[in-house]
Amino acid sequence: MTLRFELLHSNGAARCARLHLPHGVVETPAFMPVGTYGTVKAMAPEELEALGAQIVLGNTCHLHFRPGSELIRDLGGLHRFMSWDAPILTDSGGFQVFSLDGLRKISEEGVLFASPINGDRLMLTPEESMHIQNVLAADIVMVFDECTPYWVGTRDDTKGAPSAGRPATVAEAGASMRRSLRWAQRSRAEFDRVQPADQRNALFGIVQGGMFEALRTESLAGLREIGFDGYAIGGLSVGEPKEDMLRILAHTAPRLPENAPRYLMGVGTPEDLLASAATGIDMFDCVLPTRNARNGWLFTQHGDIKIRNSRYRDDVRPLDTACSCHTCQNFSRAYLHHLQRVNEILGARLNTLHNLHYYLDLMRQMRVAISAQCFSEFRTAVESARAEGPD
Repeated sequence: MTLRFELLHSNGAARCARLHLPHGVVETPAFMPVGTYGTVKAMAPEELEALGAQIVLGNTCHLHFRPGSELIRDLGGLHRFMSWDAPILTDSGGFQVFSLDGLRKISEEGVLFASPINGDRLMLTPEESMHIQNVLAADIVMVFDECTPYWVGTRDDTKGAPSAGRPATVAEAGASMRRSLRWAQRSRAEFDRVQPADQRNALFGIVQGGMFEALRTESLAGLREIGFDGYAIGGLSVGEPKEDMLRILAHTAPRLPENAPRYLMGVGTPEDLLASAATGIDMFDCVLPTRNARNGWLFTQHGDIKIRNSRYRDDVRPLDTACSCHTCQNFSRAYLHHLQRVNEILGARLNTLHNLHYYLDLMRQMRVAISAQCFSEFRTAVESARAEGPD
């Protein structure tokens, strides 16, 4: 069974849909918690299910490094390995390679890079990425692409911080995007070759092109010619100004095929999700709710709370009086402040539970608002309330 896309409601450009996948149905707009190593940090599978998570994201590169994709295959695939019966999307490894700036070399064949585990020299190609993802047996597989950087520059030899830099030029972004298109064609061919007849999962293309509308249009045209089950927008939230991200999103999202799922990769804040859904995006992933939770940065209806701040030391109120999550129903800000200050594992768990509940419930409310034809009003109300800031 491959992906079946069912468009249910539209409200302006915003839309609700169903993705029918081998391991279940996903209602959109949908947020995918990030499970880098086959686990969403601090959460058990049954907790994710109770929170309303419909699909999670696995990290191709990291799972291939540890524990190893062949081991996961021998143990029954990623679903069985992590005891998750719902859909999984695996990224291609392109972004992880992008993040190893200074430790990798890109060629037409693929990317040669040093393993972050032991320093071994490794080559990741479109064919190898498809092989790894086939072994992991995810419901949705991403093509191998080059994530075009926003900043191009040198690095300081002593501190490892950028010492000089400039935005990528149209020529640099164009060369990167066209390489990604050639890799997308190779990914498509290898995916079709290695997929067993009884394991027909979905393959998504990724639109690249940096901050240049014409390149984004060219990338999408090339991907549509190849043909994919869904289409993602990559290369955003990589250091560009917010106004540039929104400009490229506004240009690209409406041009994605209407009869296929639309996925915005690696974005973002609650306000980003609302703005993106308004352009017709169906699927999101981001480490923000889980990473921020571990750092004590919590999302609420009235803005973000930095729970480590001393003002919460004796605050007996829940994080969010309107939130129905287990954390808000049972624990005070003072207790969460204490856990964060003493670096208790329970604090990371309770914070993560709350943040994921906030994100997943925001998706649920989006679906309700789109179905009721009041998404614009809903978005305005959410953004206004969050702009007030916590009391």
